Amino acid sequence: MRFGVGPLQPTPGETKAAFEPFFKYLAQQLGTTYDLVATTDWAGISVALANEQIDLAWMGPWGYVLANTDSGAQAVATAKYDGKPIYHAIIVGRPDLQINTWPDDAKGLRIAFADVGSTSGWLIPTAWFKSKGIDPKTYFKYSDGATHAANEIAVANGQTDLATDFDRNRNAMIEGGRLDAKATKIIWTSDPLPNDAMAVRKGFDPELAQHIQQVLVSITEEQAKQILPNHYTGFVAATHANYKMIEDAGISVGRLKPK
Repeated sequence: MRFGVGPLQPTPGETKAAFEPFFKYLAQQLGTTYDLVATTDWAGISVALANEQIDLAWMGPWGYVLANTDSGAQAVATAKYDGKPIYHAIIVGRPDLQINTWPDDAKGLRIAFADVGSTSGWLIPTAWFKSKGIDPKTYFKYSDGATHAANEIAVANGQTDLATDFDRNRNAMIEGGRLDAKATKIIWTSDPLPNDAMAVRKGFDPELAQHIQQVLVSITEEQAKQILPNHYTGFVAATHANYKMIEDAGISVGRLKPK
């Protein structure tokens, strides 16, 4: 079985090390051998699944929706974090920024988005700004393409004024000693978003996909502590419908055609 995981840790090596116990457990439950690849960006995992280079991916919501649109990949489960299948996109800023009215007081500041395959780092903030009639590329001094970890560090080091991230990543960086909690501050928080998808490639055996779903949802919180990175507490069953709000955001920014 060919497994893949998106850039959920600062480097592919760290991601692979953090998620290997989980994928090893999954392969054991399925009675199969496995290979695991960790991609450097969120678009990469989506392309790998769409091109059928991997069979099962742990991927961001937007990457999943792109793989579904491009190839018919299907979600089977959603990850739970601290017991919930949701997370939030955030925009962080330098601690000394005086922003009383958002985003008006931030106009003209430097902002760093993540790669265009990122849900929280690109899609959701882009869709939110568009809903306010704002094009972030002209409203701010705009850049994109960096990792979430690099975005936080860039704000902390004063290389940019604002940057996109997601709450889980910021928390993990603080807990891991990579970021001082006071080095950046949260300026904006999105509505709740569906957590990462576990998705299978087009043409995957439906019975095996159902078996994978059963294995995932049966992982207890106690088991999760042994095989999953900190804070991940298991999975809930999912279908494509769970990710409709992400698909709608993709349509709103012009990346997807309405179905």
